[in-house]
Amino acid sequence: MKRSSRVAITILGAAAFTLAGCQEEQVDAQAFPDLRSCINAAQNGGMFTAEDCDASFAEAEALHVEAAPRYDSLAVCEEQHGEGACGSEEAAAQGGSGSIFMPLMMGYLMGNMLGGRGTAASQPMYKTADGKYTNAARSSTFSSNSGAGKLSTSQFTKPAATAGKAPMTRATATSRGGFGSSSTGRSSVGG
Repeated sequence: MKRSSRVAITILGAAAFTLAGCQEEQVDAQAFPDLRSCINAAQNGGMFTAEDCDASFAEAEALHVEAAPRYDSLAVCEEQHGEGACGSEEAAAQGGSGSIFMPLMMGYLMGNMLGGRGTAASQPMYKTADGKYTNAARSSTFSSNSGAGKLSTSQFTKPAATAGKAPMTRATATSRGGFGSSSTGRSSVGG
């Protein structure tokens, strides 16, 4: 009788350990509307250094050029991101097309991927049609493009490249539920 209760406890313990292993790692993250805001926070004892700010901003800009959603008209882009929140691919990426439109980068999200040991990952942030913000991977919607919190590491997953691919039309944007509406999670970063 004693042996079977020990076996049950051991199995229960193993199941709890397995479930704990499935939980995604959370990292300290912060969103900034621009590079200057990040550097100001760093100078005032923020969680990132000015060097982290520079490197992460450059990474977010490169990811923006590579993976931002692209639309076949300014009207379709503004339907997804709001009036005045879009520009031409040509203006965003050297050698881009003036007839393809992308959302403007409205900030960037940084995550401390090594728990305070200096490696940061980043994502560009875009405005959504309802005035909120989303990352390039569209894995979260944020109420603001500034603020701090804990986010899962998946928020920093590199999205698929869109550069050189056919831009979305009104029909494809609608069939996908719009840029910001296909997010899989919501976040508390920002206020």
